[in-house]
Amino acid sequence: MHAARIAPGSGARTLKAGGLVPFTATDFPGLLAAVVFVQGCPWRCGYCHNPHLQPRTADSPIDWADILAFLKRRVGLIDGVVFSGGEPTMDPGLGAAIRQARELGYKVGLHTGGTHPRRLAQVLPLVDWVGLDIKAGFEHYDRITQVAGSGAPARASLRAVLDSGVDFECRTTAHPDLIGADELLDLGRMLADLGVRRYAVQIFRPQGCADADLNARGQSLRDWPGKDVRSALAAMFPAFQIRLP
Repeated sequence: MHAARIAPGSGARTLKAGGLVPFTATDFPGLLAAVVFVQGCPWRCGYCHNPHLQPRTADSPIDWADILAFLKRRVGLIDGVVFSGGEPTMDPGLGAAIRQARELGYKVGLHTGGTHPRRLAQVLPLVDWVGLDIKAGFEHYDRITQVAGSGAPARASLRAVLDSGVDFECRTTAHPDLIGADELLDLGRMLADLGVRRYAVQIFRPQGCADADLNARGQSLRDWPGKDVRSALAAMFPAFQIRLP
């Protein structure tokens, strides 16, 4: 039996889901969770591993009602639901979907690049943890997202997360063609000065990458950006990780 849809006229929109991972132990720190991938993203980062989720199609690939029915069956078996993407804050149905997940007793995690700071601020009181992508210094965002002015919403999103008091992590995908070692250090200093306490550098992973050129040049990055840079970054944050491909 399908879960009930949000009633027409309620003012809420149904989430446009593009995928579902029924079980993960790595996407929500300390919890077993399911991941709902939301369809659509306004940015075009070359290292994106979900480029098929960037467009917003007319029909939702997976009905949110079916996902909700699945989540009802998983109550007691998993602890949380992570909304990822694509870019979940792009979807006007995100808040309603989060509320429905919470009504089932789930903790809620959110992965976001910070494309829509206003909607992010609206849902932050409803979430328990945020993984916020910080792609580079805000003045250099266009180089990575291929969208002019994209650093401004990212900056506003970081400020919203910092002001909210929600538990969060900032993370940066690192590829030497997109962010150099010195720039990565400058980014770390900026984040630490703003009050970020948990930071992860995710070394570029070529599998599934949207950009073939980045893929070809990123095959041997396990030791990049070097021990000295990694140690300097680790000294800036109470909690720091290098995530290898």
